[in-house]
Amino acid sequence: MLDRLFSWFKALVAITLLFTNIVVAFSIVVPLGLVKLLLPFPRVRKGCNAIINPVSDAWVRCNSGWMKLVQPKPWHISGVEGLSRKGWYLIGSNHQSWVDILVLQRTFDGHVPLLKFFIKKELIFVPLMGLAWWALDFPFMRRKGGSTAAKDLEAARKSCEIFRLNPTSVISFMEGTRYTPAKHKQQKSPYKHLLKPKTGGVAMALETIGEKFECLLDVTIVYPHGVPTFGDLLKGHVKDVIVRVHQREIPMELKTGSTESAHYRSHLQHWIHDLWVAKDQEIDELSAQFKQGLIR
Repeated sequence: MLDRLFSWFKALVAITLLFTNIVVAFSIVVPLGLVKLLLPFPRVRKGCNAIINPVSDAWVRCNSGWMKLVQPKPWHISGVEGLSRKGWYLIGSNHQSWVDILVLQRTFDGHVPLLKFFIKKELIFVPLMGLAWWALDFPFMRRKGGSTAAKDLEAARKSCEIFRLNPTSVISFMEGTRYTPAKHKQQKSPYKHLLKPKTGGVAMALETIGEKFECLLDVTIVYPHGVPTFGDLLKGHVKDVIVRVHQREIPMELKTGSTESAHYRSHLQHWIHDLWVAKDQEIDELSAQFKQGLIR
C-alpha cells in the first residue's frame, strides 16, 4: 500500500514539474513562433531561433531532471562519448513506446543538438503543439502517395533545407509506428523484434543534407521489464532501460545520391536491412545479458 501511494506521489511530482516546464517553454516558444510566421524574413527567423534554441535545450534538460528525480537508478546508456553539440547527426532507432522519445532526449541531452523528429503534416494543426513544432523547425511530412507524392516530397525537402544552417540532429523511427506483436504478425516481418523499416524519411534527410551528416547514430532501446507506458515513467517504474548507441559510417553514395535512382533506393534499402539484422540480434543479446546479471 505504501509503495502504491509513493508511486502516485512521484507521479504527482513528475506531472507538476512536466506541466510547469511545458507552460514556461510554450510561453516563450509559441509567441516567437507567431513572429516567425508573420514576419518570415531571414534576420527575424535567426533572431527568434537565438532565443528558441536555448529554451528548447533547457526544456529537454528539465525533463531529464524530473525523470532522474522519480527514478534515480542510472539507466544503462553507452555510446554517447565523443559526440558534439556542434555536429550534424542522422539518428535511427527502434520504436516501442511514446516513452522512447523521452528516453532519447535523456540519452543525448548535452551530447548532440536538439533532436528534430519527422512529423505528419496533419499534426501542424494541433493547438499550440503544431505551432511549437513548426517554430522549432521540425520537418513535416505528408504520406498520401499517388499523384501528390512528388509534390509532398519536395515540400518535405524544403523543410529540411534549414538544417544546413545550424548543427542539427534529425531522428527517424524507421519502422514508422510503434512495435506491437499484432503489427509484427500483420506485416509478416522477417525480424524477430522489429517491424519492417521504411526508408522515406531517411532518404529525404540524406538527399537534402547528407553531406553534412557526420555519421548515423544507430540506437537500440531495450526495456528488460517490458515496454513501459507514459504512466509508468511518471510513477518511476521504468527502473531499467538499456540504450546502445553506435556510430555508423554513412556510405558516400547515400550521402550524395538521388532517390530518383533505382540503384540508390536499392542500396539504401539493403544498408538499412543490414542495420536491422544487426539490431535484431543486439536486442536478443542485451536481453540475455540482463537476465544473466551482466547488465546491472
